[in-house]
Amino acid sequence: MGCGTSVATETQVKQLETDEAVKSPSPALTMKAAVLIQRWYRRYMARLEIRRRYTWNIFQSIEYAGEQDQLQLSSFFTYMLDNFTHLNGNGPDLISQLLDPVIDPWLDRETCYKTIPIPESYTGPRILFPLSVSDTNALLSAFKEQQTLHARYVLQLLYESKKLLKQMPNIVQVSTSYAKEITICGDLHGRLDDLLLIFYKNGLPSAETPYIFNGDFVDRGKKSVEVIILLFAYLLLYPDHMHLNRGNHEDHIMNLRYGFTKEVMQKYKTHGREILQLFQDVFSLLPIATVIDAKILIVHGGISDQTDLELLSSIERHMVKSALRFPRRSLEQLDIGQSHRLGKRIRSTKLSRPSSSRSYNGSHVTPTLRKRRCGLSRQDSGASTSSSSSSSSSCSSLCSPRTPSYPSSPSTPCNVLQVPFLDSLSSVPLPSPSQQEREWKQVVDILWSDPKSQEGCSPNSFRGGGCYFGPDVTQRLLHKHGLQLLIRSHECKQEGYELCHGGRVITIFSASNYYEEGSNRGAYIKLGKELVPRFYQYQVSRTTRRLTLTQRVRAAEGSALRALKEKLFAHRSELMTGFLQHDPNETGCVSVGEWAKVLDSVLRLDLPWRTLRPHLVHLAPDGSVEYQSCFEDVGPGAPLPQVAPNLAETLFRYRTDIEIIFNIIDKDHSGLISIEEFRHTWRLFSAHLGVAIDDRAIDDLARSIDFNKDGSIDFTEFLEAFRVVHKLDIKDHQLSENVDRGKNA
Repeated sequence: MGCGTSVATETQVKQLETDEAVKSPSPALTMKAAVLIQRWYRRYMARLEIRRRYTWNIFQSIEYAGEQDQLQLSSFFTYMLDNFTHLNGNGPDLISQLLDPVIDPWLDRETCYKTIPIPESYTGPRILFPLSVSDTNALLSAFKEQQTLHARYVLQLLYESKKLLKQMPNIVQVSTSYAKEITICGDLHGRLDDLLLIFYKNGLPSAETPYIFNGDFVDRGKKSVEVIILLFAYLLLYPDHMHLNRGNHEDHIMNLRYGFTKEVMQKYKTHGREILQLFQDVFSLLPIATVIDAKILIVHGGISDQTDLELLSSIERHMVKSALRFPRRSLEQLDIGQSHRLGKRIRSTKLSRPSSSRSYNGSHVTPTLRKRRCGLSRQDSGASTSSSSSSSSSCSSLCSPRTPSYPSSPSTPCNVLQVPFLDSLSSVPLPSPSQQEREWKQVVDILWSDPKSQEGCSPNSFRGGGCYFGPDVTQRLLHKHGLQLLIRSHECKQEGYELCHGGRVITIFSASNYYEEGSNRGAYIKLGKELVPRFYQYQVSRTTRRLTLTQRVRAAEGSALRALKEKLFAHRSELMTGFLQHDPNETGCVSVGEWAKVLDSVLRLDLPWRTLRPHLVHLAPDGSVEYQSCFEDVGPGAPLPQVAPNLAETLFRYRTDIEIIFNIIDKDHSGLISIEEFRHTWRLFSAHLGVAIDDRAIDDLARSIDFNKDGSIDFTEFLEAFRVVHKLDIKDHQLSENVDRGKNA
């Protein structure tokens, strides 16, 4: 019995020792576990950071590709307006109306707005001029409540702003001696919530709280009208303490693509045209730079190696209605001989020529493929079009890299112009740029340029306009003018701000959630008398606060990949041509390297395709890429009209450009255009794309898009026919419909 007791005791002792060992692991085991956990966490965060970075690259690349498209379309408009009359004998009226609109004399009368009655049923804010604090408070309250300011007040506000801005210099001098701190804000892009949050956190504009807003007040966001009205109202209330710089989106041609024009016409159906015309005038009168205490330069985009602040101070800024409107340089000015002018006709390609026959590697450069080129080299840019000849700088692309490039022989010198759309290309010497062109170039660089880490100055091929300027360019300009800091905006940053060039250049961006919920913070800068910048960050979104970091990255990543897949679908034929060049036996597979090479050559988005490959395409058992799986997740939004395949893809790809032209043609802004107007539109744009199509085919296309058979083309109908949707969305929609039916049953 004693032995039994002894055995039981020994067992209990061993159990206690084991339990103690579990409760108190050795220091070595603890350290090993900590190292494993730390290693796992670092890998997890590294993977998350990689996803966050390539998501950001996708968003930014697609955004800048859109800007390149707009510059390309604007270049086309300019070329048509400048040269089409000389080529065909009759200029296109609608392009002339777009680029050189005739301002209604009614708008020049001081009492124009007084003829507009305000009905008693109007429940929005009522304001009096000159504005008072109670008026701006009324505007703030009304906009928070989703109310719209009456057209009469908008016109009066713009008219008063125009009178004030006319008196301001191109470069405004601001001093910190009158206030403790000056607040500097970047791009807002129609985000009213961001503006209201800034006012809430930092205080409303006043003599004690002066502000500088650094351009891009409108476009992209849904509340651009409200944002710009508030800014102009405070400008009128505190003209010495509220300062507004012009951005590249304070431009009526940019507004056509990015939403401000459409927003104005939707909110002011009766007087929208007059309001837009007055906005165009007011935007051109905004100052282009602000200097604080003669030490800090604030511009929207940046500088170039040719930026001259003295010249910028003396130009007539209101003459640059649009930075995308190249100064006139007709064929007559270029002194093309009479023999060339007699036999000119538009060059076109046959409709039967499929777009899939185009080589992706540039061996056969068509107008469609030219649209996707990132830019011309400096030696080629002088031989592209008349617009590119306006450069007075050795670095800036001047928006010209997006203009159609035309083939030239290797022996063609860089100081001659290859004139397009002639029976045979004519080389003519390029005249020296005029004073108007040099002044326009200065404005383009200020509004469109971006900093880079490399030395020197080079064309901004990513955006298609302005230039990239290096730290040496920054240092020279600051030293020349006795400045110590350059503050600019123009680029979305994940943290809302960024320092570069050794801290001499600061980028500030004030629109949070710019690409997607949780994609970025907004920020503003406060500067005191010591001129040391302090940054304040924020993010407007209750939803974002409830999401974890992983959820925010996943949501932004999903949105970016969806946009990228739409881009692939829109360039399907060109991509397939490139894939088939590497797959002559049509096995449906290419190597990963070949797949990435084709995407890079066709799309020109400068993305890490190998990293993105698992999200875009499937692999075959042997590790090669099944390239047709690039397109399996997307499809047309509606049954396609019976048109040629290459024409259908062209419409998919350039639907935004065509919508812009539709809006120009729709003079009464009814949202409808006739079959004849549709024919006019397509004939004009087909010249741009190099696609010839006869009137019968245009009529067939128009009738197929006229879904309700009312004899008119509705913009909504047109865009629905050429909308790209994701098949997963269709499945989700069908599933939700089935669930709803089950609930109602």
